[in-house]
Amino acid sequence: MRWPPWSTESSRDRDDKKKPISWTDNLNATDWSHYTDPRTIIPTILLTTTILASARLYRTYLRRIPEAAHIKPKFFRKRSLFGTVTRVGDADNFHLYHQPGGRLAGWGWLPWRRIPEKKSDLKNNTIHIRLAGIDAPEGAHFGKTAQPYSAEALEWLKSYVMNRRVRAYIYKQDQYSRIVATVFVRRFLFQKDVGKEMLKKGLATMYEAKMGAEYGDFEEDYRKAEQIAKRKKLGMWSGKSKDYESPMDYKKRTAALNEQK
Repeated sequence: MRWPPWSTESSRDRDDKKKPISWTDNLNATDWSHYTDPRTIIPTILLTTTILASARLYRTYLRRIPEAAHIKPKFFRKRSLFGTVTRVGDADNFHLYHQPGGRLAGWGWLPWRRIPEKKSDLKNNTIHIRLAGIDAPEGAHFGKTAQPYSAEALEWLKSYVMNRRVRAYIYKQDQYSRIVATVFVRRFLFQKDVGKEMLKKGLATMYEAKMGAEYGDFEEDYRKAEQIAKRKKLGMWSGKSKDYESPMDYKKRTAALNEQK
């Protein structure tokens, strides 16, 4: 503003107005208004939140767990594992190929979400599951004679879960690096507890160890199922009571015999 008002504009003032802005000034200037514009901030926040949430969802629920050793301790009693049974090794345990998310995550219909067909490709890629709360009759291992109904129990378990999708509610890892779990399989329209079904048919007994026994929330149900099998004299309970030997007693006896050799 000129002062006094009636004075004329000096040539210096005119030169200052006409002075061009240097291109380096424009180059070094930061237009912060662009970054504070809601049209920029809101999409950025939404995109970042979506990426972080997706990463967390994948790590927690959709990332495949190849083996028991990869299961974090914090997962026990809080997570379940969904997958397909690829091998039944004994009458109370099997191998599970983890399929997180099931068909919704593409398993079974996306080309890259399929179970390997070759046994060699399944090696180190399955989780060894031990059925919680039960003990099945021992088979003939390492030169030991098989317990009565061990073959029947093994065949029943194979027919019940082999190549089927199951859900395992995991509790802990045992001394043999197996994951102890209560396992459910869909049979027709119902979800069946595999361990409980074996008890009902007399193909397993309650797990009797004083320490390390794990039943989840199903101990009472399991004991009732075992009592029904005893009363009906099914499977392991069909013989004379004096001839009965529990899987736990069998293992103790054979272990003692091995020590004497």
